[in-house]
Order: sequence, then structure tokens, then C-alpha cells
Amino acid sequence: MSDPLHAHFEDIEVGQVLQLGACAVQDADMEIFVERFAPGWDIAYGAPDAMVYALWSRLAAEKSAGWAQTKVLAVDGLRFMRNPPAGELLRGRMTIMGKDPVGDDKGIVISQHDLLDEGGRLVFSCLTRGVFARR
Repeated sequence: MSDPLHAHFEDIEVGQVLQLGACAVQDADMEIFVERFAPGWDIAYGAPDAMVYALWSRLAAEKSAGWAQTKVLAVDGLRFMRNPPAGELLRGRMTIMGKDPVGDDKGIVISQHDLLDEGGRLVFSCLTRGVFARR
């Protein structure tokens, strides 16, 4: 994909890996998140699963903001492998697993998304199916 910010269905290749960017697990953010959305969670265990999902969702949304993706149909197969501690830098990547044209004006793209910690260990993984416009 030569210009990932203007990705159309035809620009995407099966097996392609896109970097989604990085974000840190901020201590202050984790405290606020736990207080509001995960009461009772001990932050000594690291970021709760829901916060890990929210961090991935933000990275994915920011990266795909200018794509010709019209809709995300599903987020499936969520795997939470570990709860990263405050200060951990998480990196996101997206691997294109498959694609299928649907008519003349759109297509479905199946992707695996991973969040990795600083040591390259898997923190979170999921599969998505999105609708992309065709040229």
C-alpha cells in the first residue's frame, strides 16, 4: 500500500502488515479508567482488559481515519494475554488475513490486530472485518 492514509480495497494486499502506531499506558489515565470503568480493579495488576481494548481501539481508529473504510462489521476473537503496567509502551500492528469483493463498489477486508509490549510480547489480539470502498 503506497499511501496507507488513502487505502481503498484494491490497495490492500493479503499478508500485508501495517503499523498502527504506539501509545503508553499512562499511570494517571489508568487510575481514572479504573475509578470510572473498573471499580475494584487493583492497578498493581496493570491495565484492566477494558483499558487495553480502549487503547487498541484508539490506535486503530486514528490509523484508519482517512481510509476508504466505510464500516467495521465485527471485532471477534478477542484475546487478552497480559495486563501491561503503567509506563509500558504498546505498539499496534494489523495483518491483512483475507479480502473479498462484494459487488462493484465495496469489499470486505479481514484483519488480525495485535498489541505488543516493549519486549515484543503479545498483550492483546483480535480479528476485524471491515467494509472498504472500491475505486
